[in-house]
Amino acid sequence: MAKLKTNRGAAKRFRTTGSGKIVRQKAYHSHILTKKSPKRKRNLRQEGLIAASDTKRVRRLIPFK
Repeated sequence: MAKLKTNRGAAKRFRTTGSGKIVRQKAYHSHILTKKSPKRKRNLRQEGLIAASDTKRVRRLIPFK
């Protein structure tokens, strides 16, 4: 059987917490920030959890992380 390889693109986007949840950065915080309110931009800086339906797929991409 072949060695398991980590998907490097996914490894840069996701990380796991101590309890095993998968964390991601929020989208829409890279450009066109002038029309977004300070509250919205502040909330976009915080990390979010991935959807429960995606956990199995993402775990397959980052088996060792």
